[in-house]
Amino acid sequence: MKYRQLGRSALKVSELCLGTMNFGPRTSEEGSFAILNHAVNSGINFIDTANQYGGNLGVGTTEKIIGSWLSEDSSRRDNLVLATKVYEPMSQDVNDRGLSARHIQAACDASLQRLGVDYIDLYQMHHLDRLAPIEEIWQAMDRLIEQGKIIYVGSSNFPGWMIAQTNEKAAVRQRLGLVSEQSLYNLIERRVELEVLPSCLSYGLGLITWSPLAGGLLSGTDPSSQGRRKLAVVQNEREKRRAQLEQFHQFCKEVGEIPAAVALSWNLAQSGVTSVIVGPADSPQLQSVLHVPEINLSDEMLEKLDAIFPPCGAAPEAYAW
Repeated sequence: MKYRQLGRSALKVSELCLGTMNFGPRTSEEGSFAILNHAVNSGINFIDTANQYGGNLGVGTTEKIIGSWLSEDSSRRDNLVLATKVYEPMSQDVNDRGLSARHIQAACDASLQRLGVDYIDLYQMHHLDRLAPIEEIWQAMDRLIEQGKIIYVGSSNFPGWMIAQTNEKAAVRQRLGLVSEQSLYNLIERRVELEVLPSCLSYGLGLITWSPLAGGLLSGTDPSSQGRRKLAVVQNEREKRRAQLEQFHQFCKEVGEIPAAVALSWNLAQSGVTSVIVGPADSPQLQSVLHVPEINLSDEMLEKLDAIFPPCGAAPEAYAW
């Protein structure tokens, strides 16, 4: 496994980040434990979750599973960079959601309890909250840092302008500010290149990418297989992009790698990307992509992929003239 600094912070995280959204609703606790063991034994030190994850089993389920795994061996926590998120509704209570200072404090305490840990390495705002003043958000985050409950703050699904505004406000407070942004980014969905990625590069945020396989479109697996790949919207998109995906699969054959590995490797080759989230449903899925950090796509290969999946525009000046 290889490691990169998380943005301008000195913290180092593995190039592959273990996403845990499947833990509970799709993967049993026993299966989740197997994936976690496989991941850490392979050198992955970065685990990403969210307080809302749990699907039909209820919010908080995924954090509880991770907490149960951590409780089996207290030494596991010391070697991990643990990331979770706050924003989504956790109950019917009108204040049990969003980024108010009240909810941030309560949600963090609840996550710590479910995870069974004393602190969270990276506490991420899951979405933009247009009702919450940035000053209120930083007040809450600063308090959590002072209490020793979180170490770094990150954003997720933020637009470029909000990344800039949030970090400018942090600078006024003489604080480090955001160190990472977690965004949807893959060969098919490249809009982050227009303003989000340039903002990350400008302010020193490490980009953590989610859905690098575009919901299974880039995985190269049987379209009738399990999970989100069964969804009608994914099936329709697959049909719409049939010619494009066939070109991609041919490219992967020429390179001698499975499509999933090529898609992940392309993500890691993009400037500003720190880590790519992989969300395996079982250990064999994880094993199939563990070699990705060792893949080296040449400039010529990257150009061919750009020809198959063209960028949205000439970032970051796409909107300027």
